[in-house]
Parts: sequence; C-alpha cells; structure tokens
Amino acid sequence: MKFVVQVVSEASVSVDENVVGEINKGFMVLIGISDSDTREIADKMIKKLIGLRIFEDENGKTNLSLKDVDGSLLLISQFTLYANCKKGNRPSFIEAGKPDMANEMYEYIIDKCSESVDNVQRGIFGEYMKVSLVNEGPFTVVLDSKELF
Repeated sequence: MKFVVQVVSEASVSVDENVVGEINKGFMVLIGISDSDTREIADKMIKKLIGLRIFEDENGKTNLSLKDVDGSLLLISQFTLYANCKKGNRPSFIEAGKPDMANEMYEYIIDKCSESVDNVQRGIFGEYMKVSLVNEGPFTVVLDSKELF
C-alpha cells in the first residue's frame, strides 16, 4: 500500500466538472493499493498517516499532527502509484490491486479515517478525476507499507 501525502492549504477533486471532495487545511492523500494489501496493513498505514507530525508549530518546526491543527483529509484512489516502468516506456500496472478488491480496501480506509478525523472527503474510485491543490511548503511524504512494516 502506498500513500502520497501532501500538506495542503486547500485541495479538491472533480468528476465531470463537478466537485466531489474539497478540503482546506489538511492532507491530500493519493492511495495506491496492491493485491497483497490487507486490512491489517491499512490499519497500520492509517495510524501512521493520522499520527504524522508534519505541520509547523509556532516555532516553524514540523511538530504538529492533523489533529493538532484540526486538519481534514482528502483521500483519492490512485492505481498508477503501482506503475512499473522497468521495461520499455509504457508502464505496466499489473502490481496494482484488482478493481473490486482495491475499491473495497479504499472504502475501508475512508471509513477508518472517518473514525479519527472529523472531515474526510474523497474522490470516486475508478473515475477520471481532476485534482487541484495548494501544497504548503511544499511538503510531500510517501508512505510505502513495504518500507515501513
């Protein structure tokens, strides 16, 4: 499982020119799911995500978590995080989770995050989406379950 976490002052996602998810201060998270991912892995990734202390405190140090700043989440499925570009110039996506399983896992992640964060917004799984954001810092962190656990 991979999360690309961006600290944002605002972010939104649209489908067919309609905004389906929108936040102000918080994390915009691109979520990639592989066939080997489980709810146990998702729980660990969510705990790491919610606990990340990457917002600046009063001294300009990255020391505050999402809860500390009353931040929001915008969670967007992104199978292309599992693009394999080793051979040729056209990426292979065979490492990405099968759609039914990945969608189930995506919904699970949204539900679990909603237990800890007041405002959780989302994209629409499998749809062509347009994402807009203002990345603060810029500050981007990649969480990869294969490297973390």
